[in-house]
Amino acid sequence: MEVKKNRFLEDFSEEKRPLGFYLLGSLIVLIFSFIGQIPMFFFLPNEINTSSEGLDIFSSLDKNLLLFLLLLPSVFSFLGLWFVVKQIHFRSIISIITSRKKVDFKRFMFAFILWSLISVSIFFLEILINPTDYEWNFNFSKFLVLFLISITMIPVQSILEELVFRGYLMQGFSVFFKSRVLSLLTTSIIFGLLHILNPEIQKIGYGLLIYYVGTGLFFGIVTLMDEGIELSSGFHVSNNLVASLLVTADWTAFETNSIFKFIGNPYFSKEVLLYILIIYPSIIFFLSKQYKWSTWKTKLI
Repeated sequence: MEVKKNRFLEDFSEEKRPLGFYLLGSLIVLIFSFIGQIPMFFFLPNEINTSSEGLDIFSSLDKNLLLFLLLLPSVFSFLGLWFVVKQIHFRSIISIITSRKKVDFKRFMFAFILWSLISVSIFFLEILINPTDYEWNFNFSKFLVLFLISITMIPVQSILEELVFRGYLMQGFSVFFKSRVLSLLTTSIIFGLLHILNPEIQKIGYGLLIYYVGTGLFFGIVTLMDEGIELSSGFHVSNNLVASLLVTADWTAFETNSIFKFIGNPYFSKEVLLYILIIYPSIIFFLSKQYKWSTWKTKLI
C-alpha cells in the first residue's frame, strides 16, 4: 500500500537548495523588518525614562499609536518574505502556505472561530473565578481605533509568523535535517525563544517559555498533518486579536486600550499546563476527526 507523502514539505524540498539560501532569505526578511522599525525612531522621546524594570522608552506614547508602530515591521517583513520566495527560491508564495492548489479560507475561518470561542470562554471563566483581578477598561473612541488597527494589522503580523516558521523555515529545515520531526522541533524552539524578551517573560519568568514552545509545537503539528498553514494561521490570528481587544495589562507585549485590564499580580499560571496538556491535544484530536487525518507517523516523523 502506497503511503501518501506530505506534499507541503516534499514539493519545496525538491528544490534542494542548501540551508544557506534559507539563512540568507531569513536575513533579508529581518532587514525588511528593520526598515519597518524606522518610523519608531521619530517618536523616541528626548529623555528616556529608566526604571528598575529596564528602559521604557515609549511610555509617553498613545497606546494605539504604539501598537501601530509595533505591528508596522510585520508589513515590511511580509514584503521581504514575498521577495525571498519569488526571487531567491523562484516559487509562488502559495508554496509556503499549503499543498492544496489554492488557499482554503474555510479552514482558516473554522480555526479562527473555534479558537475565539475557546479563548473567550476561558477568559470569562477566569473572571468568574478571580473577579478582583480584572477591571473594566472600555473607552469607545480609543477602542474603535484599536479595533481598526487590530483587524487590519494583527492578521498580517500573525500570518507572517506562520509563513516564516510553519512555512518557510519548517520547509528549509526539512531540507537540511532530512527529518520532519527535527524540523518541527527546531522551528518550535526558535519560535518560543524569540518571545524571551517579551515583557511578560520578565514579569512571570522563563517558565512561560513552555507555553510559547508548546504553542509552536501545536501549530507545527497541525500544519504537518493538514499539509498547510490555514488552520494554524486561523488559530494564531484569533489568539492575537483576542489578546489585543479583550484584555490587557501593564506588562504585556501588546498593552492596548482593550475592554478589560488585568490588575492582579502576574504569576506562572497552571493554565499554561492546561493548554499544553489538555486543550492543544484535544483540538488536534478534534481536527483529526474533522479533516480525516491519517498516516501520522509518515507526516510527523
